[in-house]
Amino acid sequence: MITIPLVNLARQYQKLAPEIDRAIHDTCTRADFILGRAVTAFESAFAEYLGVRHCVGVASGTDALHLILRALGIGAGDEVILPANTFIATAQAVWCAGAIPVLVDCDEKTATIDVAAVEAAVTSRTRAIVPVHLYGQPADMNPIAALARERGLQIVEDAAQAHGAAYRGRKCGTLGVAAAFSFYPGKNLGAYGDGGAITTNDDGLAEELRLLRNLGSSAKYVHTRMGFNSRLDSIQAAILAVKLPHLDAWNERRRELADRYRSALGGTAARLQPIEHAPWTSRHACHLFVVRSVDGHRDPIVQALLARGIGVGVHYPIPIHQQEGFNREVHGEYSFPVTERLASQIFSLPLCPDLRDDEVDVVLEELGAALDAAMAMPPA
Repeated sequence: MITIPLVNLARQYQKLAPEIDRAIHDTCTRADFILGRAVTAFESAFAEYLGVRHCVGVASGTDALHLILRALGIGAGDEVILPANTFIATAQAVWCAGAIPVLVDCDEKTATIDVAAVEAAVTSRTRAIVPVHLYGQPADMNPIAALARERGLQIVEDAAQAHGAAYRGRKCGTLGVAAAFSFYPGKNLGAYGDGGAITTNDDGLAEELRLLRNLGSSAKYVHTRMGFNSRLDSIQAAILAVKLPHLDAWNERRRELADRYRSALGGTAARLQPIEHAPWTSRHACHLFVVRSVDGHRDPIVQALLARGIGVGVHYPIPIHQQEGFNREVHGEYSFPVTERLASQIFSLPLCPDLRDDEVDVVLEELGAALDAAMAMPPA
C-alpha cells in the first residue's frame, strides 16, 4: 500500500529530533513553562526574521486575529471585511471580538480576496479589512492599502499560511497595522500543538496585546485590563525556535516541488489547473499546492487518490457562508459564486519539504490514473 501523507511531520521530526529533544529538555529543566525564556527568545527571533519591532506569542492563530481586533478597539456594531474563501477561523475571530464579519468573494485565478469586492463592501460601519494570504500566496495588498488609507480603515493581515511569503519584495506580516500567524503543526513553521503570534511595528499596540494575552496583567496579580488567557507556551516556543532557521530552505524546497507538479500538469490544463501564481507575489511560501478540476470530476479523483494512500485534502469543501454555525450567528443572504465554484473544484496534493522527488512521481502517476478513470465517468 502506498502511503504518502499530505504533510509528513514524522519525517521532519526524525531529522530534527536531537535539537528538538534538547530544546524540550532544556525548557523542562528550567521549568519556566508559561511566558518563559524560550517564548522571549522566539519572539525576538521571529520579529528579526520578518523585520518588525514586535512579535507577541499567543495560543493560536485564531486568538492572534481576535486579540488584534480587540486591541484596536473593534467590537460590537463594527464591520470587518474578509474573504469568503478562507478557513472559518478568520470569520470566527471577528465574531469573537463582537464585530460583524462581512464576507466578500475571491479572485477567480489566484483564489485570494477580490479587491473590487472589498471596495464595494465598505460602509460607514467598516473598521478593518482582513486580507488572507492564502495557500502561501499574498493577497494583492497595494490596492487594499490605498483603499484603507482613503477610507480610514485598519489592515489586519491573516498570515496563517504565509510564513516567509513576500508581496512585491516585502514579507507578509509587515504589510498592515498587525498580522496574525498560526503555528498549527501542518504550517510551514509549525509547533507540536496549537500556537500563534502577532507581529506589528506599533509600540502601543504591542503593549496592549501583551496585556490582553495574559489576563490583562502588567505584573503578577496586577490586572490593568480585562484580558484573556492566550499565551504561547514555552515548550512550543522552544520547538519553533529550532525550526525557524530552516524555514527559508524549507520554503525553497516547497517551491521546487510545486514547480515539479506545475510542469507535469502543464498538459492537463483542460482538466486540471493549478491555482495561478499572482504577478504581485515575489515569494510564494507554497503552503499548499492547490489544483482545480474544471470538468466536475474532483470528488472521484480525490476518492481514488485517498484509496491509493495519497494524502490529498480539500481547502475548503464548504464555504464559510454555507456553514451552519456561521449562519446561526451571522444572518443574511449570501452568494459568492467564485468561492462556491472553487469549493466544488479544488483539491491539494501532498506538499512538504520532506517529500521526495520519487514520491512526487508516484503522486503524479496515481493522479493521472485517477484522472483517466474519472474522465470515463459522467461529471458530477
